[in-house]
Parts: sequence; C-alpha cells; structure tokens
Amino acid sequence: MFGNKKQLDTTILITLLGLFVFSIVAVYSGSGQYVADNPYHFVVRQVIWYAVGIGIMLAIARFDYDLLKRMALIFYLVCVGLLLLVYLFGTEKKGAQRWLNLGFIEIQPTEFMKIALIVYLAFILSKIGSEKLSFKASIKLTFKVGLISIIPFVLIMLQPDLGSALVIVGITASILVVSSISPKMIGLIFSLGTAFMGLLVYLFYFHHELFTRFFKSHQLERIYGWLYPEQYTSDYGYQLQQALLGIGSGQLGGKGLNQGVQVQSGNIPEAHTDFIFSVVGEEFGFIGSSILIFIYFLLIYRLVQIANEANDLFGSYICMGAVGLISLQVFQNIGMTIGVTPITGIALPFVSYGGSALLTNFIVIGLVLSVQLRTRKYLFADG
Repeated sequence: MFGNKKQLDTTILITLLGLFVFSIVAVYSGSGQYVADNPYHFVVRQVIWYAVGIGIMLAIARFDYDLLKRMALIFYLVCVGLLLLVYLFGTEKKGAQRWLNLGFIEIQPTEFMKIALIVYLAFILSKIGSEKLSFKASIKLTFKVGLISIIPFVLIMLQPDLGSALVIVGITASILVVSSISPKMIGLIFSLGTAFMGLLVYLFYFHHELFTRFFKSHQLERIYGWLYPEQYTSDYGYQLQQALLGIGSGQLGGKGLNQGVQVQSGNIPEAHTDFIFSVVGEEFGFIGSSILIFIYFLLIYRLVQIANEANDLFGSYICMGAVGLISLQVFQNIGMTIGVTPITGIALPFVSYGGSALLTNFIVIGLVLSVQLRTRKYLFADG
C-alpha cells in the first residue's frame, strides 16, 4: 500500500536554509561599500526576494508537474518569441541588450527560457521511452533536441550573454546524458564539443588573428583578462586579480565578517552579486568556502536522487534539468572568481544578490519538489 502523505524534502529545505544564511551574511558584507549610510539596504531586498521566491516555490511544489506536458510547447514558443523581442526592442544596460521594458516592470526573458527549455526537453524525451535507441535511430531525435536548444542559445548569445548561453548548454547536456539517446551518439556530441574547444585553443595560440573573428571586442577583453590577469591588472584583469588576492588572503579561517581588505575597500566590483564568492573566500577562508561548496554538493546530490526515484521519465528529466541549471551556475561562478573559467557575469545560485536569477532557481526547485511529492513509494508490512 502507499505510505502516508509526503512532506517537502527535508534535505532540500535544509540546504536552502544554509544558502540563505550565506547569502544574507555575504550580501551584507559585500554591499557595504555601495551604501555606507544604510548597510542593510541590499540585505532587506534580498530577504524580500527570498520570501517571494519561497512562496512561489511552495506554490509550484503543490502544482501537479504532469500538467506541464500540455503547455510545454506553448511555453517554449512564447519564451523564444520574447527573446526575439529582446533582440529587436530590448533595453540595453552595460553593453548588453537583455531586458524588455513593459512600462511598469522590466523582465529578463532569458530566465524564463531556462525553465521552458527544461520542461520542453523533458516532455520531448519522455515520449521516447526509457529503452536505449540505436545510433541510427538517435540521429533524428538528437537533431530535434539540438534545434530546440540552439535557437535560444543563439538568441541569448546575440544579447550578448555568454553565461546564460552556457547554462542552456548545461541544461541540455544534463538531460541528454540520462535520456534514451544512444551512448555512442552522446559520446560523439561530447567529442565534437571537445574538438571545437581544442580548435579554439589552437587558433588562440597559433592563429590569433583568425581567433579574434569569432568574438567581439569585449569578449576578447574578458579572455585576455582571464588568461593574463597579471598583464592587465589595470583594465581587463583587474576584477579577477582583486578577487584572487582577496580569496588568497582569507587562508584557512578567513579574516572575519566585514574584515576583508579587498572587499571592504571596494577593490572587488560587484562583490555582492557576481563576485560574492570572493567575499566568502576572504572573510570566511577555506573552511567557509568548503562548507558552502559542500551545501551545493548536497543539494545537487539530492536532486539526482529525486530524479532517480521519480515515477515517470518526465519528472526525472525535469530534475536532471535542474541539476544542469544549478551545477553549471555554481561551477561557472566559482570558477570565474578563482581564474578557472572566463568571467561571464553569472550569479551564484541562491547566494548572489538579485531577483531574476533567484526566482528562476526557486521555480526550478519548486518543480523538483513537485516531482518529489508525487513520487510514490510502496510500503510492505508483515502479515
């Protein structure tokens, strides 16, 4: 028979609580340089965003995710349409055209697109079934998935927004890996991706003039600042260099709350948003950074477990899309602050200050909780 009525997953709730604590403390410390007269300015707003996000997450958790199958295509097409509107009529800020001005509010359709892609890919692949396809049978399905993903990828790159475009890739890859597509086809896709990256590296070092044709000037500046931060400390590499100095100076236990020299002096731009990990690294050291990364690991591990336990493929793929969304953002954000990846301006999930990305992550977690609440486990009793 069925067990008692299920409750919201405790592990996910605990990890979100831990990330909330990190977020409030780091936002408070990292934003003081911007509003010295009111150190709680960004903290109060972050708490409000969290309250709104939690409310939306709980509402979505009570919603039957299976109903999304009926609107998956419409949701996807609407989001593609919004991205086209951004390209044609979007509002430009800091050299990027990513927002639509509706008069009373500005929206960032890219965030909606991430959710729509997860739902639509989950719907398309769940109809195929769980049995592995042959390489030949996988060609048509792979082409379809590629087309579904490449459209938003290109539109987002045109904004330009490399960070969100990489998230689109991460979502697609995480769902493909567990789909019924032939392992040989998946291996071929990843091999081609690796080969393409290898080609870019080759062109960068041996045919630099040709390499520069693939990127715009500001993107090249970020690449130079990433690879040679010491040579561009006054411009392209300034942000990364200051972040590395801050994180390195934190050592084992950190300098303490509000005691980080690099953070409090304002040397690290966007310390409460994109570069918030540098606040954690400098003021809470290796121990604090490790605890934060462990919380993310626990959250992602639990998402994978729920995906594995789901009653149907649609729910399982939704959960794996959430894994791709969260893990790619964590890797990219932390990676760019320690010099492992280029700076892309992507937020640290549930920790960085901001509304759009935070609400997107809460919506996706809400979908996972909806899957978890509707996963039935059979209990057998003696006699």
